Amino acid sequence: MEYITLSNGVRMPQLGYGVYQVTKDECEQCVLDALDAGYRSIDTAQSYFNEEEVGQAIERSGIDRKEIFLTSKVWIEHFGHEECRKSVLESMEKLRTDYLDLMLLHQPFGDTYGAWRALEELYDEGKLRAIGISNHYVDRMVEFANFTRIRPMVNQMETHPLNQQKNLKEWADKYDIRLEAWAPFGEGRNGLFENETLQKIGQKYGKTTAQVMLRWHIQRGVIVIPKSVHKERMIENLNIFDFSLSEVDMKQIAQMDTATSAFFSHQDPAMVEWFVKMVEERKSQHDSSKEKKNW
Repeated sequence: MEYITLSNGVRMPQLGYGVYQVTKDECEQCVLDALDAGYRSIDTAQSYFNEEEVGQAIERSGIDRKEIFLTSKVWIEHFGHEECRKSVLESMEKLRTDYLDLMLLHQPFGDTYGAWRALEELYDEGKLRAIGISNHYVDRMVEFANFTRIRPMVNQMETHPLNQQKNLKEWADKYDIRLEAWAPFGEGRNGLFENETLQKIGQKYGKTTAQVMLRWHIQRGVIVIPKSVHKERMIENLNIFDFSLSEVDMKQIAQMDTATSAFFSHQDPAMVEWFVKMVEERKSQHDSSKEKKNW
């Protein structure tokens, strides 16, 4: 395993296992499989609704908690100082741990500064070993780096061969912020797994297109958290430290960049409204659930 050193000196495995879209029913076994395969970094989030299952798997694994780098993310409805602090402590309880290795603000909307102050406090108290942001485009990232007491140590962004985040990474490097890729394969959209350039590179090394993409991220200094529910794929994704892409390979992949999201833009007003609606619907469901319990 290769490691990335964060700005505060904390070492983070450069390759981890992500549980986005892993259901509650399958999550515990998937995390157990990942840990058994050799993963020592697990990425979850409040909005994935599987923190409890991740915590159960880590406990069942018997692996010393100190050997596992555990990341979660605060969801928008918990932004603001008091609510963020409360939600982080609840996440820790669900994850069966008294500290988190990394906590991120999941989206760039709402009272992010109030939430960030809560993360700073929890970091000072030793409950969080590192703090960061997610889905913050380059302007918001630079803003955060300059108007906060503690700079973000990580920015988790959509990053893959068709959306390489070159400009964002340059600015992240300037501010000593580590870029972490969500959707490191672009979820296979736009034919990435069948891409001819990636296939030809893979054939030279006896590797799959997925392994080529992960190796490309690693050599760029990007942290990756690929997700799979199949243990054989988890093992395959780990098997990328026995080869290196040449400078020519790296340049060929660099030319694939379209600098366009394969999913959506957080700068699209309609998408911002979609997030607002989602938060309102969740709040309504939560309030309704509380009323039923009280009844």
